[in-house]
Amino acid sequence: MTAKYEAGQVLTGKVTGIQPYGAFVALDESTQGLVHISEITHGFVKDINDILNVGDEVNVKVLSVDEGAGKIALSIRATEEPPAEKAEGRKPRKKAAQQMVKSAPTETPQGFNTLKDKLEEWIEQSKREDLIKK
Repeated sequence: MTAKYEAGQVLTGKVTGIQPYGAFVALDESTQGLVHISEITHGFVKDINDILNVGDEVNVKVLSVDEGAGKIALSIRATEEPPAEKAEGRKPRKKAAQQMVKSAPTETPQGFNTLKDKLEEWIEQSKREDLIKK
């Protein structure tokens, strides 16, 4: 059944079913594989139905073949070029954000000065006898 397919092959298949976790793609009359939701397209996929429909023909790459279980893992994303990253309007990635923190100036940012000053005021208020409830 799965013997004629091997990892790395790029094939054309037909979407036969959609589940919240992925889409089933028929490679021939007797063999189908699963495209996990993370392998549908580049980027986040909230609902597979927004991207695929039953009956759609798609190009897929075979990621792995499990002869014992008779399962084939497929990817549509691996057959597509990743989108060019946009320089503007893009959130900084975690690594870039960490680098920005490391290279931040040593002085306290303006947004935190108010809290720092207020904390000292609150400590002074807590020491005043006329404000302590008895």
